[in-house]
Amino acid sequence: MNELILELTDINPRDFFGDRNANIDLLKKSFPQLKIVARGTKIKVYGDPPSLEEFEKRFQMLTEHFSRYNKLDENGIERILSSDEKEDFASSQTSRDVLVHGVNGRMVKALTVNQRRLVDAMGKNDMVFAIGPAGTGKTYTGVALAVRALKNKEVKRIILTRPAVEAGENLGFLPGDLKEKLDPYMQPLYDALRDMIPAERLAKYIEDGTIQIAPMAFMRGRTLDHAFVILDEAQNTTHAQMKMFLTRMGKSAKFLLTGDPGQIDLPRRVISGLKEALLILKDIKGIEIIFLDDKDVIRHKLVKKVIDAYKTIEHQN
Repeated sequence: MNELILELTDINPRDFFGDRNANIDLLKKSFPQLKIVARGTKIKVYGDPPSLEEFEKRFQMLTEHFSRYNKLDENGIERILSSDEKEDFASSQTSRDVLVHGVNGRMVKALTVNQRRLVDAMGKNDMVFAIGPAGTGKTYTGVALAVRALKNKEVKRIILTRPAVEAGENLGFLPGDLKEKLDPYMQPLYDALRDMIPAERLAKYIEDGTIQIAPMAFMRGRTLDHAFVILDEAQNTTHAQMKMFLTRMGKSAKFLLTGDPGQIDLPRRVISGLKEALLILKDIKGIEIIFLDDKDVIRHKLVKKVIDAYKTIEHQN
């Protein structure tokens, strides 16, 4: 009797094996001629060579399915075990609108017309500016596009950054070292990633540098190639910071800059690098600017009313 040892990498075995090893039990029923033993991240399979070869093929299809959809259930397993090609068992929900399948198989989509324009613009250009008020999904859609590019091996890493401008707070008075001070500031980026990548895999990506989240100052002197790079809150960059960031672009890189010119936290009389860039780069081929507005707000319905209320007093000043 021959032995085959398979190991799960970057996959939580509890999620893959199912509640009380339900998914393993399904595999045992589908391959009654094999002895299948699951321990930790490893699966040991005993049987004749042709059956082991078939099992290994199906197991690889299962792991690829799980890595893409972050979900494996009875229906999915049955489809995979009875299919000849990957296309045969691809989820019927994998429409063009789905950017990425997040944690527990949650589908992340572009929900509004302008969000879809942003998706299309990133497909056609290497540098895109997404401009709009809070809650319009600029950052979230961008992170989804970055995760999709990483999953599809279009890029080797994701780099997320923000200018460390203090929006009414003083980082110097927060407790802890630099990372502990900055982590809360970068929290929206972490939140989006946690929606789209299982916790263990995300931790590994951050540990090995596949995903980097850092303040803008850390970009100085680097060449960012084979990467999907998102500059969030770009309205808070200065002229020098924006020029430095834009010139970091390397080979096979995608740059997305998001910002809201109405929420600038820079000191008075300091010109926003975003406003300046929008003026001087608007006619360059390969760079596209997408404007999102109140109709794209996908947070609580009160957010739209809050934005409208503030617009009224801001226009009076």
